[in-house]
Amino acid sequence: MYFPYGGILGQGAEAKGCELNATIGMAFEEDGSPLVMPCFADKVTLDKKAFLYAGSFGLPRLREAWKAMELKKNPSMKGVKFSNPVVTNALTHGLRITAELFADRSAELVAPDLFWDNYELIFQEAVGCRVRHFNTFRNGAFDAAAMKAVLLAPGDKKILVLNFPNNPTGYTATVEDAKRIVAAVKAAARAGKRIVVVLDDAYFGLVYEKGVHGESLFAEFAELDENVLAVKLDGTTKEDYVWGLRVGFISFAFKGATDEQLKALEAKAAGDVRSGISNASSIGQHMAIAAYADKNYSRQKREKYTVLKARYAEIRRILKAHPEYERNFTAMPFNSGYFMCVKPIGVDAEKVRRHLVEKYSTGTIVLSGLIRLAFSTIPKAKLATLFANVNSAIADLRK
Repeated sequence: MYFPYGGILGQGAEAKGCELNATIGMAFEEDGSPLVMPCFADKVTLDKKAFLYAGSFGLPRLREAWKAMELKKNPSMKGVKFSNPVVTNALTHGLRITAELFADRSAELVAPDLFWDNYELIFQEAVGCRVRHFNTFRNGAFDAAAMKAVLLAPGDKKILVLNFPNNPTGYTATVEDAKRIVAAVKAAARAGKRIVVVLDDAYFGLVYEKGVHGESLFAEFAELDENVLAVKLDGTTKEDYVWGLRVGFISFAFKGATDEQLKALEAKAAGDVRSGISNASSIGQHMAIAAYADKNYSRQKREKYTVLKARYAEIRRILKAHPEYERNFTAMPFNSGYFMCVKPIGVDAEKVRRHLVEKYSTGTIVLSGLIRLAFSTIPKAKLATLFANVNSAIADLRK
């Protein structure tokens, strides 16, 4: 094990103090304060029960509330049989549980080549699972054909990670993308591949365009094939703008699952929680229960979503108003989430990142040769300056 100093956290540390800091996956208001819903912020005074152990499965009331919310947010899951969610210490912990339950040296993690760097630390370094990437985009759409080719490659045990909205690109599969993705997994399963499909739904619901698949793909994979196990990872962190609360969930489904089998999977997940952290924060879980019962929860969530959608729309306006930027960078496909990425033309992305910090007091993240811009952290009025700085930095280096 090692600490990834050169990854997102290390690059973010170098950007501290920058006038524009588009490095981290959190969200801020236009005035720079944390973008937090009052139904959470007002619950810092709780009943004394919040100081008791929550149990390794999580608080029953929270598990029931989250499952009910999953069904409301994903109408296609109605009638689909899946486990009760087990509470995790946010989504990263859910990924680690998944790796410890299903990944080992005989398995292969299949992930797009534009991915969150923590996948490698969890699956490859921690449990020894091989990692194999496929091309993310082709002609502006998700490259399901490339994904299918890797699933059908030698090796019968595959763990496929699908992260929509994607970190770092801010791309969610369109309705047509989703059809191709599901068909590819089904073909691989029928060819004898045993596939654990991990739905990393960290940024669920933050979709800004029509034609995008607005629900989790969990419903499609829950009853797809006997060779497919669907694992849904989600939580309050990004959806509810409470990054420090650390409350997440892990759910399971597969074709033909019985109640006993689903309970066994819940028990395995809870056993992993028990062996690692004993139980997740009781205070965080009680805060979530109180917030979800608040009559203003839905309205407040829509209001915060509107803040991010307005920034997304502003980025579209800026890119359209400045076609000259296309001489220095290419905007990668994006339609959702906290981020978008640009690909510099003719210069190394890491050199651009450092130049932005040193000359333009602008912090960004470099992943897979792309510059990731977290518009969730930048006020709408300053987005034009952010893109102008990126363009100027690339132009400087190209001279």
